[in-house]
Amino acid sequence: MPLTSHLRELRSRLLKAISAIAVTTIVAGLFYNQLVDFMLDPLPGCTISGAGSSTERCGIIATNGLLAPFTLALKVSITAGLIGASPIWLYQLWAFLAPGLRHTEKRYGLVFLATGIPLFLTGAAIAYAVLPTTARVLISFTPGKATNILPVDDFLDLATRMVVVFGLSFELPLILVMLNLAGAVSAKRMAGWWRNMVISITVFSAIATPSSDPLSMLALAGPITALYVAACAIAWVNDRRRARRRPAPLSPDEPSPLLPPEPPGSH
Repeated sequence: MPLTSHLRELRSRLLKAISAIAVTTIVAGLFYNQLVDFMLDPLPGCTISGAGSSTERCGIIATNGLLAPFTLALKVSITAGLIGASPIWLYQLWAFLAPGLRHTEKRYGLVFLATGIPLFLTGAAIAYAVLPTTARVLISFTPGKATNILPVDDFLDLATRMVVVFGLSFELPLILVMLNLAGAVSAKRMAGWWRNMVISITVFSAIATPSSDPLSMLALAGPITALYVAACAIAWVNDRRRARRRPAPLSPDEPSPLLPPEPPGSH
């Protein structure tokens, strides 16, 4: 394809992707209240009149400023639009790149997408599941005579970071498997890293989770460690398959198949 044809195709793909994001953003805006309620559900909120009257600590969920509700609605709608339209704009990206890839590269790319998206969604679901515990632990540090004001923007930023961190963390085993399929790392080497990997995963989980409770840390470290073990097992199977396909070394007394056989009676 000439350069102008590539640019025209890129423009067409971008228009389709942007149009899909715009449509899903508008649809998400119609359900803005339901989306915000779903995101704020993990927060232990309390009313102003009941603030501090309960033995369990809570916070007053609030927005700050006249434009804050509109900005919040715009941010939530655009984020939901990007997520909702992800199958479309991911396909447009793939359709633009696929003609320049080899057959093996296409297969690896499809496997990466087909496995990576469910792994990311699983990590995001676990992050949302531990958000209530995280919120309660963080709010418990509020002094007894004080009331915690919980800005909606701050909590949504925290929830978004946790979802992204958990989702991307679940991609680590997939990256290791892809490196093994490409021949960059062997299963034996991956298994030899297990001590450092377990320590690194634990430290990363302790830093990535904003609360200090062990439940949130184990909710992230446990599945990643299990996925790392599964990645080592897949790499081991792939190395065994690759070794079976590799031709066996020749014996010193065995003639090389590259040399033509000697005719009978030549000696």
